[in-house]
Amino acid sequence: MPVKNSNTRKKLGRANARDLDTKIEFMEGLVRRDPNYVDALQLLGDHYTQRGRFPEGLQVDERLANLEPGNPLVFYNLACSYSLTAQFANAILALEKALDLGYHDFAWLAKDPDLKPLRAQPIYNELKAKIKQLKGDKAR
Repeated sequence: MPVKNSNTRKKLGRANARDLDTKIEFMEGLVRRDPNYVDALQLLGDHYTQRGRFPEGLQVDERLANLEPGNPLVFYNLACSYSLTAQFANAILALEKALDLGYHDFAWLAKDPDLKPLRAQPIYNELKAKIKQLKGDKAR
């Protein structure tokens, strides 16, 4: 599962926005027919985020967390959605779960624009110690 597009805050051109809206409509149709279609949900959540439809992306990521409770990337993306919707305590919990499940792309975590709102919060400092410890464990 790809990590959400890092260009969530870039302005979309009119043609790109229409194209993305078409993709969203298509994925929404697939998900209506099969609400547990994980691949379609993953794409739909990514498209919502790219379009700036963060609350809808969050709903999709919460569904994916229920469908894929052992997938670290699902919880990483859920943390991103919580961050983008200013639900920082939930973002920390989701990020901790992602780390516990094996998410270790620390370089991306440190620069992912979707997590920028979270990194600006004092609550994030508590998580930095855990990340530092995991980095050390991974280096061994």
